Amino acid sequence: MEDPADAPTAFANVAAQTTLLAQRYQFYLDQSTPYVFYRWVGSATILFFFMLRIILSQGWYIVCYSLGIYLLNLFLAFLQPKFDPSLEQDMKERESEEGGVGGELPTRQDEEFRPFIRRLPEFKFWYSATKATVIAFVCTWFSIFDVPVFWPILLLYFCILFAITMRRQIQHMIKYRYLPFDLGKVRYARRSN
Repeated sequence: MEDPADAPTAFANVAAQTTLLAQRYQFYLDQSTPYVFYRWVGSATILFFFMLRIILSQGWYIVCYSLGIYLLNLFLAFLQPKFDPSLEQDMKERESEEGGVGGELPTRQDEEFRPFIRRLPEFKFWYSATKATVIAFVCTWFSIFDVPVFWPILLLYFCILFAITMRRQIQHMIKYRYLPFDLGKVRYARRSN
């Protein structure tokens, strides 16, 4: 006969099912990785329905503003390099003042090529933006998140914040001569056999 102590508990069953669901979810996420265009179209569709809900219901402006600020922060992390060139320049200046000779990276065009590595990779940017949009959309189903505010002030503040932040980011990109996009990069067509 079976020993009752060896029978799986309810907690063990729930943990096993949760693990199985998490593995299945991760499998589908991994499968979606190469389909960049379709992932972003899906996210834009979710964002469109969220904005439509905000406009038609004329509420949940705080939720919309919070989502906008979060998406702006994600976008900035997507545009920034993983290793900040201003910090590297400060370290070089300190080393030169101390007289220490360290391994220096190339600073001229004819020297070694350093690829642009993002602080926030594209997939993580997409995943975080989509999760945030879905969470914000779910928040619009509950009236507790519908805080009465004067929305034109929030919109104006967001536009000013966006303009100032992007201006500072563009100045940083110009000052340290990096471009986070591969515009003008030569792409070779695949040879068909």
